[in-house]
Amino acid sequence: MQAAVWYRARDLRVETVEVPTLRDPHQVKVKVAACGICGSDLHEYSAGPIFIPVDAPHPLSQQRAPIIMGHEFAGEVVEVGERVTRVKPGDRVAIEPILSPNQDGHYLMERYNLTPLLGFHGLSGGGGGFSEYTVVGEHMVHPLPDDLSYEQGALIEPAAVGLHAVRQSALKAGDSAVVFGAGPIGLMIIEALKAAGAARIVAVEPSDSRRRKATELGARAVDPREQDAVAQVHALTQGGADFAFEVTGLPAVLDQAINATHAGGETVIVSIWETEAAFQPNDLVIKERTLKGIIAYRHIYPAVMALMQQGYFRAEDLITARIALDDVVEEGFEVLLNDKSHIKIIVRPGEPLGEGVTP
Repeated sequence: MQAAVWYRARDLRVETVEVPTLRDPHQVKVKVAACGICGSDLHEYSAGPIFIPVDAPHPLSQQRAPIIMGHEFAGEVVEVGERVTRVKPGDRVAIEPILSPNQDGHYLMERYNLTPLLGFHGLSGGGGGFSEYTVVGEHMVHPLPDDLSYEQGALIEPAAVGLHAVRQSALKAGDSAVVFGAGPIGLMIIEALKAAGAARIVAVEPSDSRRRKATELGARAVDPREQDAVAQVHALTQGGADFAFEVTGLPAVLDQAINATHAGGETVIVSIWETEAAFQPNDLVIKERTLKGIIAYRHIYPAVMALMQQGYFRAEDLITARIALDDVVEEGFEVLLNDKSHIKIIVRPGEPLGEGVTP
């Protein structure tokens, strides 16, 4: 089969690899139908390794680079281990790609995303969604409702990040929020804020096309190149936002996010960082602000799918291109690095799409 294999930064190769087989009675083999390119994938491609194990195998996957990438995906079950009870061949499923200690088809930790052994299928070895087939544990498989497409299923993973970020905050219906960064995760947070009942949402984003998309989704947009972002947020929220969500990974933006909230406000850091960041602690201390971080998600896929069935996180709002696996580097990663008009590019393994991008 064909798969996109990461060797090192800027070295992602589509090549022939062996079709994976079941090695455990609680494993499920999936034929991948759709897999999204994530911001974390871009970080690994442009500046990795971050999550990808290089010097030593990941303790759970027992693999190190080169590894198959892709962790935002959905597909069809084609084979199950003898002890699998949740799904059967022919079922449509979305994959929760978190690698965390597990046994007999279940995660062992209640807060399994906080394990020190945290990894991701498609980033930390064990296979990935940028391939025709992959094998995952039964605990990672979620049946996809009939009214959600495979592409919608591929959006569940990034939507889970956005919904978890909002649910981990103290936000209540009627509160105001600002999202710094209107890329795919930032837009997912905007959708989650709407679902949570936020009365006023502001998006700070330099890209014209992404600001337009944030506006289409119901946010007030601020261009930080043209305006003082902090001052503008204070003006739009009548004294500062109740909550700020930082989704850029840029040190200067973290400082802006903190100061965009009012006294007693809360800032949630959602992004994964490539560098250190500095801020003035007194901006927290003197105004009794709160700063917290979140990583991935837990126990949230069913809630995301339920919201999708109500019309949130719509594929038609977020997917801007569909490509074949052969085109994943030039028409996928390179395009996303250089063209910020794109939101989410979906890869369809095993499906030749001709010109690369289709409606």
